[in-house]
Amino acid sequence: MAGGRTSLGGSPASSSSSRGGLYANMKCNCGLDDVVRTVRKGPNVGCNFFGCPKWPDTDCNFMKWVDYNNGDDLRFQIFERETTIAELEMHKAMLEDKVKRLQGKKGNFADELQEMKAEITQLRIELMRCSRTESNLTLALFSSWVFFGIVVCILKMGS
Repeated sequence: MAGGRTSLGGSPASSSSSRGGLYANMKCNCGLDDVVRTVRKGPNVGCNFFGCPKWPDTDCNFMKWVDYNNGDDLRFQIFERETTIAELEMHKAMLEDKVKRLQGKKGNFADELQEMKAEITQLRIELMRCSRTESNLTLALFSSWVFFGIVVCILKMGS
């Protein structure tokens, strides 16, 4: 997702987020800038804490709760919600673009459908004309054979 929210190590127990300047720089036991995580299981579900960015792939057990008394939690919640809003706005823009492309394709398909209907109508008319012509030719051929038979009979009688 866009924004600062990522999931580390595939652990369902917490999520992490870059601070984006909301919190004072704090280092974990590894010497790296810590990340803010949210507890997802257990009695502290929803609580935020600072932790090592390499967790759970490291032995660094740095953990410090986000101080709820100094407004960090509210800033974090605002940051999280702004990130979610930005992600949703990007998703909405992508969907709107997709709708525009599909509407354009729909218009092209509608035009092609009308052209095909007109072509099918012309082919049906041509097929009917060919059918009539075939019937007329069959009748003319039959009539010529009857006339030929009559002429042959007359010539045989007269000889």
